[in-house]
Amino acid sequence: MSQSLDQATVEHVARLARLRLGGDQLEMFRRQLSSILSYMEQLNEPDTADVPPTAHPLPLSNVFREDEIRASWEPQEAMRNAPSHQDDFFKVPKVLDQEAP
Repeated sequence: MSQSLDQATVEHVARLARLRLGGDQLEMFRRQLSSILSYMEQLNEPDTADVPPTAHPLPLSNVFREDEIRASWEPQEAMRNAPSHQDDFFKVPKVLDQEAP
């Protein structure tokens, strides 16, 4: 079944989209939209009665690792590659012009 839009429908869609279309443009969009709708009708052709609904085409499983307790780095080790630090803190350029409350 071929879907063909009439000019009034295209004018209505153009108005909803706040488009101002001339006569030639209306006809061009009528043909293009009709062609798109005809192409989309092909999605109704295959028999999908026995196809279960899916949320994803591949089976998914949890890819996160288990949480495990382990020791943190010592402060000296964490600061080893820091370009600048003071005591056990990273030093970074000031990014705010005012003091924190």
